[in-house]
Amino acid sequence: MPNSQRQAGAAGAKPRDPAEDRRTLEAVVEAARLREHARAAALARAALASGLEHAVLFNVVALELELTGRPAEAAEWLHRAVEIAPRDVSARNALGLCLLQLERPAEALEHFDALAASNPEFPFVHVSRGNALRALGQASQAEESYRRAVAIDAEHPLAWAGLAQISAHRGTYREARFRAQKALAAAPDLPDAVMALGTAELGERELSQAEARIRALLEAQSLAPLPRAYARGLLGDILDAAGRLDEAFAAYTACNESLRQLYAGRFGSPSALEYVEAMNSTLERSAPGPWQARVPAAARDRAASGHVFLLGFPRSGTTLLEVILEGHPDVIALEEKDSLTDATLELMRHPGDLEWLPRLVPGKLDALRAAYWGRVARAGVDVAGKLFIDKYPLNTLRLPLIGRLFPDAKILFACRDPRDVVLSCFRHRFQMSAPIYELLSIAGAARYYDAVMRLAIRCQSLLRLDTCLVRHEDVVREFAREMKRICEFLGLEWHPGMGDFALRTKNRAVLTPSTAQLVRGLSTEGLGHWHRYRPQLEPVLEQLAPWVRRFSYEP
Repeated sequence: MPNSQRQAGAAGAKPRDPAEDRRTLEAVVEAARLREHARAAALARAALASGLEHAVLFNVVALELELTGRPAEAAEWLHRAVEIAPRDVSARNALGLCLLQLERPAEALEHFDALAASNPEFPFVHVSRGNALRALGQASQAEESYRRAVAIDAEHPLAWAGLAQISAHRGTYREARFRAQKALAAAPDLPDAVMALGTAELGERELSQAEARIRALLEAQSLAPLPRAYARGLLGDILDAAGRLDEAFAAYTACNESLRQLYAGRFGSPSALEYVEAMNSTLERSAPGPWQARVPAAARDRAASGHVFLLGFPRSGTTLLEVILEGHPDVIALEEKDSLTDATLELMRHPGDLEWLPRLVPGKLDALRAAYWGRVARAGVDVAGKLFIDKYPLNTLRLPLIGRLFPDAKILFACRDPRDVVLSCFRHRFQMSAPIYELLSIAGAARYYDAVMRLAIRCQSLLRLDTCLVRHEDVVREFAREMKRICEFLGLEWHPGMGDFALRTKNRAVLTPSTAQLVRGLSTEGLGHWHRYRPQLEPVLEQLAPWVRRFSYEP
């Protein structure tokens, strides 16, 4: 630990010899330059134990920890490096990259923003910032950062690879090809660029070429575990498109098993499933009376003409609904931003907190409402006079909070054939979190789906929420009829701009797994996809059957 090393060095300290310290630093740097990372780290640790503190020493130790799969420890050393040398570009950039590896992109972005402000001439700073923004789903801002890097260094491979990834996820495949090829011209085996090009080839149905490209990438011994897992998932998509379903399922399984191993220490235990089941247990014991006592909304809540929570389960059609509705001039939406963070930390840190949630005094509720609207405003959303739509699928888990804080809000609950949902969640690569960790196997996804749906139904009966159930299949097959019904529920008149969602999707600032599909407009292509994988889904069909019946899908 950095502090213990520092304290050890401080004990019995004697005057230091600057020349000797300089030689020590030179020896550490030389070992690192030769890629003798273990020796460099040993020299750095010895120097720190002797009382010598320098950002390079902390950085070298951190690098060795990262290379041996200990990024959380590496971050601690890098925090100390930045603490003693806040202007050290290498240390701050390394810390940001380490935080990205730990799936903490918001914290990483703070460091990259600071670097970009003080060192705008370094292209790698803008690339790092773009990577953090892309991890946060902020595609437009990420693209701007990558473009700044390219403006400084027109051949920067990592910048072009980042741009290629954005184009590939947007479904603009010709642009993705160009950008990926620019990256590969400078760095022929760059994984992000190879996968962006493979995604473009998949999108344009050049399946043999895409398969050969991704298999060649997977043969590289130097490919790191996380991109290797993603490459296996992309191979699964290619094989699925080719109709080679057994091979595709095997590739998805290999991808997800790798992700499970990589993230087990962070999300394996306690699990998100255990948390939801504990919530269900608490709510099952709850009497309806206290939950249904209404607390009047504060004045800030009335600034919007209406308030809607758009939620459901991942891959249930929430993104399609949101992009349709935001085409109305009287609607403003916030996508994939967790605005209930403060209330969750205050009131739902533990499932048992639900026992006293319905008895909160109005003052506490007002403060948490204000925190919610503050986060909405900081996200750049002006709700005044608009129907405000807060789209965050797993806010389903926050229905107890929503019912207490915003009892007059409407709920749009998106659903889709549960068998398609479970399969789609298993096949897609999401930003990792505790809930997403549950989706890495078919059985795990089915268990988690069942638990979340039971929670949603119990909250509906307890809280009497004003809810409209929207089946994804109905929106796709009966668009005009279904959107008329939804508009009536929301108090809107149909507007022609709502039908132009495919065109608007191309320019959206936030990317989701659905973006590349939505740019092609409405399609029935993915409906009933689960039938193709019926043998693999067979073990969970009985568990999903009650939801298949409840949401009126065929038995």
